[in-house]
Amino acid sequence: MKLHKQKEYKRFSFIVLFILAILAAVYPAHHPEATAPFNSGDLAWMLSASGLVLLMTPGLSFFYGGMVSRLNIISTMLQAFIALGVVSVLWYVVGFSLSFGEDIGGFIGNPLSFFMFDNVGTAPHPVLGAGLPLVLFAAFQLKFAIITPALIIGAFAERIRFWSYLLFICLFTILIYCPLAHWAWHPEGFLFKWGILDFAGGTVVHISAGCAALAGALVLGRRQVHLKNESHSPVNIPYVLLGTGLLWFGWFGFNAGSALAANTLAVNAFINTHLASAAAMLAWIMLDAANGKKPSALGACIGAVVGLVAITPAAGYIDYGPSVFIGFVASIISNYAVHWKSKSDIDDTLDVFPCHGLGGIVGMLLTAVFAKNGGLITGSSTLFMYHLLGLVIVLVFTFGGSYLLLKLTHLISPLRVLPEHEWMGLDMSQHNESDIEEVNS
Repeated sequence: MKLHKQKEYKRFSFIVLFILAILAAVYPAHHPEATAPFNSGDLAWMLSASGLVLLMTPGLSFFYGGMVSRLNIISTMLQAFIALGVVSVLWYVVGFSLSFGEDIGGFIGNPLSFFMFDNVGTAPHPVLGAGLPLVLFAAFQLKFAIITPALIIGAFAERIRFWSYLLFICLFTILIYCPLAHWAWHPEGFLFKWGILDFAGGTVVHISAGCAALAGALVLGRRQVHLKNESHSPVNIPYVLLGTGLLWFGWFGFNAGSALAANTLAVNAFINTHLASAAAMLAWIMLDAANGKKPSALGACIGAVVGLVAITPAAGYIDYGPSVFIGFVASIISNYAVHWKSKSDIDDTLDVFPCHGLGGIVGMLLTAVFAKNGGLITGSSTLFMYHLLGLVIVLVFTFGGSYLLLKLTHLISPLRVLPEHEWMGLDMSQHNESDIEEVNS
């Protein structure tokens, strides 16, 4: 009976995509064209930045793929990679509209404002970005929406059904990411109107992904190897190094691109991004060394990514010096959190919450401390208090909402693979693929 239900669910998914494809072909969408020229430098930079942010998702595939067991490399990498397809279609149909459409009460955008990219063309939008074609702004924001659910997979790697994962990221994108993006980045969103600062997604992307990851780890439970206390050794450190390099490179588009122009704000965000990551990388391996461990490539990579996460909300709002401090503090906190988690029963496979969740939280709070305008250091506590309140709201919404969506997903399609399929590895059990060469005996 369960197999029959799953087969019907897969058929239904195909039918939905078929209907959307037909609708896209015939929907009478209007695409306003620009009537005046744009700054060519701004256009060139934002096209480049959009490409850089897209590169982060394949980078994440290598970063995560190198840290799982040999039997789960392909499945883990595909789970990140497939978000490029799933979220792109959702964003075109209704996601962009829910995030940046006409405001409804400060909580959500009107789903009809930009439905099927209606009213999205080369003409600029007077509120969302007067210096850019609206379609370019939508494309840039799409890349943020793609990588957010992809980040979550590290928490439930090696044990989630592929088709159930696809359903979850659809629900997460529509019901968690889009409202949060509206709150923080739309001029009428209530977090934006409170003055809460999130330059490039520390709150919208990393805290939400970290909390969803924690919820996923709790709902799916512990892996069989985790229950048996078997050691987990990353299978391919060069993959992790490659992934980190691609993430670091792409993050310049992530943060500097959020200036939405080729200007000095982008330059400041660029250098702050680099300094924070460098400081965090060094802090991680030096703390490990101080605790009697050998400096590791894995530790250097994780530290670098934590620094990138932590500087994301602050990149355009602080001076260079605080970026080093933010990277250092976030790295230390995440390092200790990873150590604590390893001694607990929480099976967040690739430490998504300790690194992305806590990194985002540290970055969000320290943004309010070091912001050049209105920060705690400059003598005002108002911004910091709003950040504290906003943090509580975001944590409750993203963790609680994700927990409920995972339960709903499980009712529709079981989340976890069978024990024998888990031992077999998801590469073969879910995809019938493997990078392990068979040896004829």
